[in-house]
Amino acid sequence: MFRKTAPAVIVVLVFSASTFGQQWAEKMFSATSHDFGVVARGEKAEYAFVLENLYVEEVHIAGVRASCSCTKPEIQTPTLKTYEKGAILAKFNTSSFVGSKGATLTVTFDKPFFAEVQLQVRGYIRDDVMLSPGMVDFGEVDRGKRCEKEILVNHTGDDDWRIVTARCANPHLSATATEVSRSGGQVSYRVNVCIDQQAPTGYFVEHLVLATTDAEGQQVTIPVTGRVEPEISLHPGSLLMGLVEPGQKVTKQLVVRGRQPFQVSEVICDGRGFTAVDTSGESKKNVHLISVTYQAGQGTDKAEGKIFVRTTVGTSLHARVYAMSVSSRRSDGAGTGAIHN
Repeated sequence: MFRKTAPAVIVVLVFSASTFGQQWAEKMFSATSHDFGVVARGEKAEYAFVLENLYVEEVHIAGVRASCSCTKPEIQTPTLKTYEKGAILAKFNTSSFVGSKGATLTVTFDKPFFAEVQLQVRGYIRDDVMLSPGMVDFGEVDRGKRCEKEILVNHTGDDDWRIVTARCANPHLSATATEVSRSGGQVSYRVNVCIDQQAPTGYFVEHLVLATTDAEGQQVTIPVTGRVEPEISLHPGSLLMGLVEPGQKVTKQLVVRGRQPFQVSEVICDGRGFTAVDTSGESKKNVHLISVTYQAGQGTDKAEGKIFVRTTVGTSLHARVYAMSVSSRRSDGAGTGAIHN
């Protein structure tokens, strides 16, 4: 049996394996194709095909293969419980290939039912521009601190080639390009990228755009990533309690982390069936664990709520929590081949 989640009840529709085909698996993906566009040699070009388990049954990804070695696929999370998200990461091989390239990624599922989903990637890798390293990665940056990174841009084939401007759509990122060398058809620039003190907290993925003197008007794009860390953070932002038998309960933890020792002054739980408590007591610590418990009702139900955490440094944080109460006992016999959506 294969059951798709619903807000309050489980809606059951029966399909034969031959007519339903691969649709149940494809429905989990938010996108099935991606165009990397024009990228430089050595550029770190990656794309995550995100999927979410929409069903009560556990989903397992058995494998993924690519039709071309120009793209390397990786499974981020092989097993997904109800409401959990995962991804198939497609890595474009810009170091070994040039020109127009593309690949089909075939994702194979073996649970709860066999299926294959095909994902498409394509792009054009320039052979005259090379980045070293392949991207600008700030890593973790404390909020309120200015940070700077550099990357080398090398061009081959034209002594007159120049970088005219460097810009980014993110107002908290700026860049300057400085010429390093120019000789024998080889031109090198050092590009310094800076993130300012006002950058908001959270993970960011941006692209720095270099306008050049290319006759075709082509631009060079440089991936820029990082995470601006607040003084105090709460992880994960969404806590999945999973599938719980009616009348049973499950407990999981939230982690509150700070740069300096602090206290949790209050924990408020907003949501039917959920309770939460700080297990660290009143001591000052850099890390506090919030124990979250979900008590399932007697019927089939979907539950969600919020956990609010207040600290002695004046920071207020919250996380969403989700759970599904439904009997895991299957009503079909083994080997029926029926899918419930």
